[in-house]
This record gives sequence, C-alpha cells and structure tokens, in this order.
Amino acid sequence: MPDKNTKNVFVIGLDEANLPTLRAVPGAAAVRFHPLLSIDELQGGEVSVQEIITKAQGVLDAFDGSIDAIVGYWDFPVSTLVPILSERYGTRSTSLESVVKCEHKYWSRLEQQKVTDRHPRFGRVDLEADDPRPPEDVRFPMWLKPALSYSSELAFGVKDMDEFRAAVAQIREGISRIGRPFEYILGQVELPPEMDGVGAQVCLAEEAMSGLQVAVEGYVHKGEVTVYGVLDSINYPDTACFLRHQYPSTLPPQVIRELQDVTERVMRQIGFDSATFSVEYFYDPQTQKVALLEINPRHSQSHAELFQYVDGVPNHHCMLSLALGDDPSMPRREGPYAMAAKWYHRWFTDGVVSHVPSPEDLARIERETDGVRVDVAVEKGQRLADLSQQDSYSYELAHVFTGGSDEGDLRQKYDHCVAALGLTFDGSPPGERGQDASADREGSG
Repeated sequence: MPDKNTKNVFVIGLDEANLPTLRAVPGAAAVRFHPLLSIDELQGGEVSVQEIITKAQGVLDAFDGSIDAIVGYWDFPVSTLVPILSERYGTRSTSLESVVKCEHKYWSRLEQQKVTDRHPRFGRVDLEADDPRPPEDVRFPMWLKPALSYSSELAFGVKDMDEFRAAVAQIREGISRIGRPFEYILGQVELPPEMDGVGAQVCLAEEAMSGLQVAVEGYVHKGEVTVYGVLDSINYPDTACFLRHQYPSTLPPQVIRELQDVTERVMRQIGFDSATFSVEYFYDPQTQKVALLEINPRHSQSHAELFQYVDGVPNHHCMLSLALGDDPSMPRREGPYAMAAKWYHRWFTDGVVSHVPSPEDLARIERETDGVRVDVAVEKGQRLADLSQQDSYSYELAHVFTGGSDEGDLRQKYDHCVAALGLTFDGSPPGERGQDASADREGSG
C-alpha cells in the first residue's frame, strides 16, 4: 500500500548519473523518483513530440498513486514537456510560453531587447534564399545557429562569406531534426506579431562576443527572481569549446551584481515563474561590459555536483522544492570544498575508441583522489564521429568532477584522472577536428 507521506516525483529523462545527486537533496528520503521516458526516446534522431507526450501520458495514467511533481533538467524536448504535462496533471511549473521564449533563440532576443541592451546585434538568415546573406547590420565575425539547438549542435563561428556559406549549408541539412518537432510546440502557444512567419526552422546570426564566459543560476518563486550561484566557464585555449565550469565565479563583485540585475529584468520580462533557470553571459574585462548569450529554462544538471561540493546541496534541490511547493532557498558555502569544477575531457579529431577504463578502474580512480567523480561518455569500438549531440568542433570523452581548495588543486586532480583513465584510439592521430583534448564553444546549448 502506498505511503501517503511519500511524494511521487516523475523525472523526464531520469539518468543514472543524476540519480545520486537527486537523492542527496534535503528531504529526498520522503520522495520516490520515477523515470518518465528514456534519454533515447527523448533525444534519439528526430523526435515526434506528439508520440512522446502520448507515451508519457500512458505511464502517468497507469500510475496507481498521487502524481506530486513532474520535473526535468534537460533541454528540448524535456524543457517543454514539463509545462505541458504539469498543466495536464495539475502539478507546478512555469508556463509553456515562458519556456518557448527562452528556447527559441530569436524570440528570446526579441524579449531581451525590450529590457536590456546587454546582447549582441542579431538577425535572421533566410535559409530558403538562393544565396543567403548575413543580416544587414550584423558584422563578421559572427555565430550562426538554429533557433533551437543544444550542446552547440549546428552552431558555427564564421569570419567571412566563405565560412558563412559553408555553415549555412550544414545548418540547412541538419536543422529539421530539432526544428520540425519544435514547430509542434510553437503551435501550442500564442505568438506575437513580430513572430509571424518566423517558425522553428530559422537560422539566427549574431555578432561574436568575446571575453570570459559565465553562467548565472537561479529560480523564480512567486514572481521573485533569486540568483543562487554564478559560475565561470573556461574554454580550451584558442577554441570555443568548454574545458571546465568552475564554481564559485572569480569575477569582481560589481560584475556579479550587474549579471544579477540583467538576469532579474529579463526573467521577469519573459514571465518565468515556479522554475529554475541558467543564463549564460560573456564578460569582457577590457570594456567591462557583459553580454547575454542565451537563456536555458532549466537549471544545469552539469553543475549539480559543484553546488554539492561547495554549498552542501546539489542545485536539483531548487527544482524539486519549487515543483513540490516547498522553500527553494539554497544553503551557502556549507559544503566540504572551497571550489569545484566540472571538466570536459575532449578529443578534437575522429578515431575509434580502442580502450576505456572498467567500472572497477573508475571506482579505484575515485577512491584514490578525494573529491572526484568520473563519467566516461564513450565505449570501446565506438567511432567518435558517430557520437550524437556534440558541438561542431570536438567530441566529449569524459566528464570529471573535482572539489578542492583552489584552482591549482582542481587542476591537479583533473590531470591525475585524465592520465589514469588511459583512453586510447585507433585511426586518426591527435590533431585537427582541432587538437588533443587534454591540453569549449561560444556556448550555445
């Protein structure tokens, strides 16, 4: 017989990597987490939104118990399924419209410019034209990206017309995989006049931003915007690919205050509420200006361990508390480490994986080094070019989470883990898709 004191929380795309951090949330002992749709169902190939909604409803309708919350921490389609299913089953969530205003990069820019000038010049590229051209007032270097993408898929930095045309050709070829399913979602919300005829399969051009990348994490509860963490995102040298996310940020206090101010204004304009968010920015130390890159209508599951290491509680706490109607406030600096990082061990050329560490090897690595967790993202015999949802310039081999006393401590632990992993490849030698991965992106995903 079900325990009436136990809350049933359905997690769309629940994965093994996040289950331990979900269970580390305060009060999780009184929560039963139920998986709702697999990662493959949600992200494999071109997804039919109607079909996955029907599958999810079948699971929920067959459940013999209370449905107390429906949550998710992935990008589209998960981000849009949460408000759709929450509305149908009477659970708490932000509105579908507010999520789409974040996810649709062009619509998001239109909303942002109503309350701030802290964004790049932008415009649409006509993919149907015989000879597509950049928007009139957007200058090289620029980034081209679909209106909806994740993990920087089909996002290209271009510096001249030759690179522009090559990027447009690749976006034309691949945009429908996510664009077609997103059309269904756009049809579920009321669009303003400025979005007439735009659709989901649209290409956005934005002037390239420079400086330091930073992520602002927070939530909106009863209309009040709260920022609970600011993280630095550090790239591999001379690339646009993430090397690590590091918490807390080392930016000056006045910069962090401006990031918080811009974030609050934009999230209020979008009408976001009862949910978590993560907003990505650039900060240029030379001009001392910030520029908003993109808004994610969910917290970053990539940062869960970092908040747990430093603050004592994973950021899943805010998502879960908001969905259950509880206090979402985070503790501060109550964790065992002063700093934490998530590292991306990457490879910048194709090859076939010839050796991966065993589960016993990974357990030994984690035992040997305090404050470390490792997730390997590849399998033996796998060709890197066949990996899905990679950015346009590299392949993710492993994620390494480290907690430590300072940046030097974090780096030492990461280097030790990479050496201990012993990943090897057959085929192309280390070098260009770019360079060896052990030495991230204009970050759109």
